Amino acid sequence: MTARNRQFVICTNNAGYEVSLEVRKLYQVVPDPAAEKSGQIRVIDESGEDYLYPPSLFVRVDLPAAVAEQVASVA
Repeated sequence: MTARNRQFVICTNNAGYEVSLEVRKLYQVVPDPAAEKSGQIRVIDESGEDYLYPPSLFVRVDLPAAVAEQVASVA
């Protein structure tokens, strides 16, 4: 996936997912059209694995391509 295609979100609410998500932390979104159709987003969480979450827990952010590439490389 190119830096231009990477999507990121910031967690704004971790109610019910306190172990998996940290509020105010940036997370990478994994494209999943089937999940989106069911009203979920797939996020790489604190476990390092990707799981489905309600999108209401996050705010999408647009990062410059160079920043997105650096963030993804340290994840």
